Amino acid sequence: MSIMRLENVKYAYVTGKPVLRGISEELEAGKIYAILGPSGCGKTTLLSLLGGLDSPISGKIYFAEQDIEQDGLMKHRREHVSFIFQSYNLIDYLTPVENVALTSRLPALPVLQKLGLTREEAKRNVLKLSGGQQQRVAIARALTSEAPVILADEPTGNLDENTAAEIVEILKQSAHQMNKCVVVVTHSHELAEQADVIFKLHKGNLQVLNRY
Repeated sequence: MSIMRLENVKYAYVTGKPVLRGISEELEAGKIYAILGPSGCGKTTLLSLLGGLDSPISGKIYFAEQDIEQDGLMKHRREHVSFIFQSYNLIDYLTPVENVALTSRLPALPVLQKLGLTREEAKRNVLKLSGGQQQRVAIARALTSEAPVILADEPTGNLDENTAAEIVEILKQSAHQMNKCVVVVTHSHELAEQADVIFKLHKGNLQVLNRY
């Protein structure tokens, strides 16, 4: 049974240029989904719509068969989804531990250490960390959230190959062991091949490349 569902979702830029041309798809808990496509095709826009950060010009998005707009986009963002943003979106005057604690009741330090930060780094101001370290904090924040859906925009883009592989494994565990629905926007075919379902966004249409 689907946890999220898109029903004929359309979106266009202010200029009128169509981005999404009527997407209908179901997303299930316990699976990791990858969305491929060239830059500017609308992948991040689709992720924003799923997360309630924006609204389609027509069509509906459902969480547990409830229209997320009727139920309230703020409630959807607060209770149902957690984000891994490409730009991190960390609170810049806080430490990694404090950033993670904002969204989780779980102890932050063990998760941050699992993602490669030392105890000392976890207690520094985030602006004193490298881009890759900040990305790890953003990932930790999403992984420790109780939200059943993780939406990730290029989660391995700023990480070295070994760390990227570890992050992919953690995202897979979140889906397969913690029964979360994980949706990843990526340019990486290597990451996409680890997903249960691979989509390609092409000319405003969402095509299924593979289902495992």
